[in-house]
Amino acid sequence: MPPIPPIYVEHGKKYRADTCEPVARAVAAGDIRYEALVRGHYPGKKLPRSVLPGVRNIGFWSIDTPQTWGLDWHRNEGIEITFLERGKLSYSVGHRNFKLQAYDLTFNRPWQRHRVGNPNITPSCLHWLILDVGVRRPHQKWHWPSWLVLTRQDRNELTMMLRQAVDSVWHANDDVMHCFAKIAKTVERDQAGDHASALAVHLNELFVLLLDLLRQGQVAFDQELASAQQTVELFWDDISRDVKSLAHPWTVSTMAQRCGMGVTQFTRHTRRLTNMTPIELLCRHRVEAAAKILIAQPTKNITSIALACGFSSSQYFAKVFRRFIDCSPTEYRRDQSDGRIHGS
Repeated sequence: MPPIPPIYVEHGKKYRADTCEPVARAVAAGDIRYEALVRGHYPGKKLPRSVLPGVRNIGFWSIDTPQTWGLDWHRNEGIEITFLERGKLSYSVGHRNFKLQAYDLTFNRPWQRHRVGNPNITPSCLHWLILDVGVRRPHQKWHWPSWLVLTRQDRNELTMMLRQAVDSVWHANDDVMHCFAKIAKTVERDQAGDHASALAVHLNELFVLLLDLLRQGQVAFDQELASAQQTVELFWDDISRDVKSLAHPWTVSTMAQRCGMGVTQFTRHTRRLTNMTPIELLCRHRVEAAAKILIAQPTKNITSIALACGFSSSQYFAKVFRRFIDCSPTEYRRDQSDGRIHGS
C-alpha cells in the first residue's frame, strides 16, 4: 500500500516546510543581507541540539533592491511570527492577500498556507521566528519549550489567544520593534549557541509583548479555530481538492488517524459538518472529481477515470455515480456535451 498523503494537501501540492531556497540563492549572490539561527533544512547558522529547543528558524533579512524571487505557498513545522520593520511587502494567507506596511506583524499556525511576495520580494527589512510547539492540527495541545518563563496563567492565556485569533495580520508598536531589533543583534553575534541566554531573554520579552498586544482587544477570536471540528473540516477540504488524495485507499480508521483522533470522534464531526458518514462523503467527493474529468477530458476512458478517482471498478463507479448524479457516467458525459445539465 502506498504511503498515506499528508493531511494538508491542496490542488495536488504537498505543503511541506519552506526550504527558503530562493533566499539561499539570493544570499549566495550577494543580493540581500540575511542572518538566521536554524535547525533542519533552513539556510543559516546551525543551532546546537540542546540550545533553545523548539526554535526552528529565527532571524531577519534586509533588502534594498527589488528581487526576482518570492517565497511561494508553503507551511511551517511550527507557529510563525514575522515583523516588517521597514518597507512594504506582499503577503498572502489562505485566500486573503495583504500589503504589509512597516510595523505589521503576522502570525501563522502550522496548517495555514501562506506566501511572501506577489510574486517577487520588494525592498524590506523582515524579522521572523518559527517555533515548534508540537502541533500540526488545530485541536492538538500546545507544548511550549522550557525556556519560556511566562506564568502558567499567562502561558495558557497566550495559547488560547494564538489558537483562536481570527486575523493573521496585526499592527505592532515600538516596543515590539525594539525587541526584534535586539533579537536581530543577538542572532548576528551568536556562534554555535553562545548567546543563547540573551536570546532566551529577548524571546520571553517578545511573548510578553505579544500577549499585551492581544489583550488590547484589537484582535478577534473564534473558539472554533482551535477545535477538532476545524481539523476534520480542513481534512475534507484538502482531499476534496486533490484527485491523488481522493484515490488513496482510505478507510474510516485511516482518515481518523490522519486527523489525530478516534473513529467515533471523526465520524461524529464529519456528520455534524455534512450530515453524511465519512465513506458517503468520500464517495461524493470522488464522484464530483470524476464528473469534472468526464467533461474536461471527453476522450478519456471511463474505467481509467474511475480508477484514478479511487473506485475499485467501473461497475462500482457507475453504481455510486448514479446514486449522486442520477445517471450513468456515459449518460452524464453525453448530456453535458449536448448542453443538458444533471444536478448532484
